[in-house]
Amino acid sequence: MTDKRSRRAADRTEAIMRTTLELGQEIGYAKLSIEAVAARAGAGKHTIYRRWPSKGALFLDSLLSLNEPSLDYPDTGDIVADLRKQIHAAVDLLSTPPLGPLYQALVREAQHDPQVAAELNERFITPQAERTVARLKAARDQGQLSPDFDLDLAMAILSGPLYFQFLITQEPLTRDYVDRVLDALFNGMRPR
Repeated sequence: MTDKRSRRAADRTEAIMRTTLELGQEIGYAKLSIEAVAARAGAGKHTIYRRWPSKGALFLDSLLSLNEPSLDYPDTGDIVADLRKQIHAAVDLLSTPPLGPLYQALVREAQHDPQVAAELNERFITPQAERTVARLKAARDQGQLSPDFDLDLAMAILSGPLYFQFLITQEPLTRDYVDRVLDALFNGMRPR
């Protein structure tokens, strides 16, 4: 009986999160409401609020539940090629609906909701940054980068222009732009 109840709860959770993403795409995050999600998903508002304290928390869980390809780094021995491959994969994901517009909306919400910001940071941004720094550290240990280069700063330098383009100017985030960022950064990071 418990397995059946657990499966039903999991199915309901999945339906609520799927509905959240569908509505987010259709009407945008700003117009999204718990009431609209509940009505379309066939769930009670109280059921949703028991699991998620806010629209932002529901949206975050829904977006992070997408089974998108992993953004893990390859290690071919060429740090620039490996970063290029991984960042191109991320750019491809963000330029293809539904992820790009939904992720933009989530980051905007994180600017106003400290709980969503903390969860986004803990569950997505920090793990991705840690993977990037780990790949940079491996490259430094292999002699591909200057031994005294600040890896956390490199992470910030890599991600800053991408987030600026994606969120602030909202210009298309392209592979060419990624290549230009990588070329600019690595001209200064190579050991002399």
